[in-house]
Amino acid sequence: MVEEEAKSLPMELSEKGGVENNGFVQNEAFDDTETNTSSQEEMPKTCNVDVDPVATEELALKPYAGMPKEVLLKFSSQARYRVTREILFWLIIIAAVVLVCATIAIIALSPKCLDWWQASPIYQIYPRSFKDSNRDGNGDLKGIQEKLDHITYLNVKTIWITSFYKSPLKDLGYGAEDFYDIDPMFGSMSDFDNLLAAIHDRGLKVIMDLIPNHTSDKHQWFQLSRNRTGKYTDYYIWQNCTQAAGSVTPPNNWVSVFGNSSWQFDDVRKQCYLHQFGKGQPDLNFRNLAVQQEIHDIIKFWLGKGIDGFSFSAVKFLLEATHLRDEPQVNKSQNPESISAYSQLYHDYTTTQVGMHDIIRSFRQTMNQFSSEPGRYRFMGSDGDEKEDIEATMMYYGTTFIQEADFPFNFNLINMKNLSGNSIFEAVNLWMKNMPAGKWPNWVVGSPNTARISSRIGKEYVNVMNMLLLTLPGTPVTYYGEEIGMENIASENVSEECINSDPVVTFPGKSPMQWDGKVNAGFTEGNSSWLPVNSDYQSVNVEIQMTGPNSTLNLYRELTLLRNNELPIHRGWMCYIWNDSNVFVYVRELDGLDRGFMMVLNFGQESTIDLKAIVPSLPSEAIIRLSTNFSNAGKAVNTKLIKTEMGEGLVLEYKTAKPVHTMEAFQGNCFVAEKACYSSAFNLLYVNC
Repeated sequence: MVEEEAKSLPMELSEKGGVENNGFVQNEAFDDTETNTSSQEEMPKTCNVDVDPVATEELALKPYAGMPKEVLLKFSSQARYRVTREILFWLIIIAAVVLVCATIAIIALSPKCLDWWQASPIYQIYPRSFKDSNRDGNGDLKGIQEKLDHITYLNVKTIWITSFYKSPLKDLGYGAEDFYDIDPMFGSMSDFDNLLAAIHDRGLKVIMDLIPNHTSDKHQWFQLSRNRTGKYTDYYIWQNCTQAAGSVTPPNNWVSVFGNSSWQFDDVRKQCYLHQFGKGQPDLNFRNLAVQQEIHDIIKFWLGKGIDGFSFSAVKFLLEATHLRDEPQVNKSQNPESISAYSQLYHDYTTTQVGMHDIIRSFRQTMNQFSSEPGRYRFMGSDGDEKEDIEATMMYYGTTFIQEADFPFNFNLINMKNLSGNSIFEAVNLWMKNMPAGKWPNWVVGSPNTARISSRIGKEYVNVMNMLLLTLPGTPVTYYGEEIGMENIASENVSEECINSDPVVTFPGKSPMQWDGKVNAGFTEGNSSWLPVNSDYQSVNVEIQMTGPNSTLNLYRELTLLRNNELPIHRGWMCYIWNDSNVFVYVRELDGLDRGFMMVLNFGQESTIDLKAIVPSLPSEAIIRLSTNFSNAGKAVNTKLIKTEMGEGLVLEYKTAKPVHTMEAFQGNCFVAEKACYSSAFNLLYVNC
């Protein structure tokens, strides 16, 4: 009877909606006898229990620890905070869409970031004169590596190293004997690899020279060509010429850059070869496609090693007219037999021939093959100095659809015939008004082939020239030593050995870098240097100027910092305000920014100018952000009365609600290369102003 009641209990609970808890089910393996015995002995008397189904349902919906899966699923399937959850869901979806749209909009509206060759000044090094590491008196690649900290100290991130190919070192080594090797004077290929790695480790870039127009007469190609060997027979420009009584009658009146006939008779081939430079530098025949391919292979070799760009020099000489006519004389009454100087002819048939730009563009296409990786764009500069023909120079930029050089190097500030505020304005304006839209300007104030700034225009103008260089829009190019105001060495100090080894080259601007006041200016620890150090090295050197309160070096460094940190100077508008015989004044502004910078640069004598009368919207006061006289920095000046001494430069900072470039009166005087606008609300740049 007891067993029957026990058996009927679960059934009754089930029928009334009860809950069966099987959490402590007895092990089925227990012995039946034992189980039955304990049941009889221990089980109390049972009775029927009525269970309310509603109460049981409520109990089941309450979560508790260890509840079985079926209950958990039943509990979790009940709607809780449905409205709240839907609101949160759609808010998340909307936020994600807004974020994606905002990202797309920012990318679409953001201006193009300046590339590395635009963002930093370029520091040009003549390697033989920079630093000697092995005491032989000649600068070398290891010496450059030793002094990389100096480059970073200047806040410069791009180095341009002039030619160091294996060569007889005629004409600065621009006539290469082997384009695939380093001249032993400068080190080895291993030294170059180490230098390149050290440069990149510091986040710097390096540009090399390449002179494709000619080689050395020691080059293997020339040796094979003079012997008429296979494909090399026509690698150079050979023409028949008559030789009688020890004199040669050339094919025409063409004259080399260095003077006298550009034709040289070769005793081996019994013909004349063309050389537009020295007679030891025969011109390659670029109408031969095999020659063009050789240059492409050279480009690929060095880019494959990891260099970041090339400066192509002497490219306007790549092609010559095939008809070989005499070039017209400048002075038609001059006796043709007396012509010996390059300036006495118009070079209509030996420079900038049809097809020359196609060759340069093909170089660009080869370089583009190595520019596909992010951050690895390969820069291409060209030596397109046409001097009297600015339109011809601008052609090196390429066209809207066909890319050529990133820029031809701009030597306008070197080619000036005299110094004044007006001449500086003319040099700057000539480039800016002729530069194709969307292209990037550059400025060069020194090079291995010209006198140094201090010797060319006067040491009192070195600082103001550097201030001009580093505040103009575009890429500034500094020749080594100009950051400390080095001067030319006296030509009488150049040894006879140097003159005899390279009679066509001038040396005054290539004297050794002046690092400190020790013997040989810290350039070499050897007994002597290949050129004498300038006698002023104890007062003009890097070490002493690093601690000098008003030094040329520290001003240069402050200017590069200003250029890097201030958007209006980095990539903003430039507007000419005023120029006369003494001063050149211009502003740098950025759309959306309520402050601007005005440069007042004196290239003449003491001057006083009323800037507020020229630009009425100027505030009555401006702050001197930088001055060639450091003690003036931070002072306030009256814009109605700006006074500058000879060679003084001021960078004035001021607040304005009406930028100059928006004024109708200055519309023709304003230029911008990479237009950008500033949003103060979002602290970002955008393009659609």
